[in-house]
Amino acid sequence: MEVHLEAGKESKPSSTSADLQGDSSLQVEISDAVSERDKVKFTVQTKSCVPHFSRPEFSVVRHHEEFIWLHNAYVENAEYAGLIIPPAPPRPDFEASREKLQKLGEGDSSITREEFAKMKEELEAEYLAIFKKTVAMHEVFLQRLAAHPTLRRDHNFFVFLEYSQDLSVRGKNRKELLGGFLRNIVKSADEALITGMSGLKEVDDFFEHERTFLLEYHTRIRDACLRADQVMHSHKCVADDYIPISAALSSLGTQEVNQLKTSFLKLAELFERLRKLEGRVASDEDLKLSDMLRYYVRDSQAAKDLLYRRLRALADYENANKALDKARTRNREVRSAERHQQLCCQRFERLSDSAKQELVDFRCRRVSSFRKNLTELAELELKHAKASTLLLRNTLVILKGEP
Repeated sequence: MEVHLEAGKESKPSSTSADLQGDSSLQVEISDAVSERDKVKFTVQTKSCVPHFSRPEFSVVRHHEEFIWLHNAYVENAEYAGLIIPPAPPRPDFEASREKLQKLGEGDSSITREEFAKMKEELEAEYLAIFKKTVAMHEVFLQRLAAHPTLRRDHNFFVFLEYSQDLSVRGKNRKELLGGFLRNIVKSADEALITGMSGLKEVDDFFEHERTFLLEYHTRIRDACLRADQVMHSHKCVADDYIPISAALSSLGTQEVNQLKTSFLKLAELFERLRKLEGRVASDEDLKLSDMLRYYVRDSQAAKDLLYRRLRALADYENANKALDKARTRNREVRSAERHQQLCCQRFERLSDSAKQELVDFRCRRVSSFRKNLTELAELELKHAKASTLLLRNTLVILKGEP
């Protein structure tokens, strides 16, 4: 299946990160996207009055691997160690929807043609929703970079936005993937070791509070995301269950010749409308709650990574102090040890200053995002509940034969 999404023709889901407060001198959006079987092509459009760019408006076509390349370029740059690097967008994954469509296409003699049409419609809508969310997540990543006063000036970001040719970015091979996996294991062990070092004590109450909070927050938001997915899935299951009920009642309505005919057909119409309402509820919960939680699972991990880098810098500073004391005791290579200690001190202080501002911004962004999305979700839930109540009430009036 090939899906095409163009700005102005199909609305994209609203951003699941917070409102992005960047100046208007650099505006980035994904204006168009095409889904093919094994990849998605994103058209990235940029409007800018930054002197670096040769034109005020331009666009390029990018693949997912190029987004990952850009993210890795930020993560691997030591200059950004004191910043929260926006989480990389997830890899487009349409396999589950494709498999469902394929199984449905293979045919099932137990379902009617009407049921088949409705189930196909649901699966196609699910596929399109996943595609639109994929586009939105890639756009959020770029807009987070464009809104950040430091990250927006990165040379690789300029190349990504402006270079019109293929960046020739390849995916990681098996050896590189294994190396990344092992580095993560070493990092986790290193973090635990640093945290447990008897000689290393947090020197700032702010960071001690943030560390405790983020460890708890990351776990809780991950659990909340799993539960939100379960609730959303339950609504989808209810919507799917309404399909055979509506079909059965419709079939009865075509066979009855007395007054029950109208009742059966009206009930069939009721369940069909309820199916659509349940589908909207599931879609809204997925977009406004599950997607937001899923995004902040990744964003809180990025904040934890920042704290780890600062903790690593603190450990280096402490080790430099010990090396300097030892050099002075032995009266050997004192000047070299002093220079190293000063560099470690400066790096730690610089990283701490920027990290503190980043974590404050993260808190504001998070609170703003949750308030906005939860308010919108509550309003949508009330709207759907009122529609469902009105639908049931009107159906009862008709079934009772009341005017």
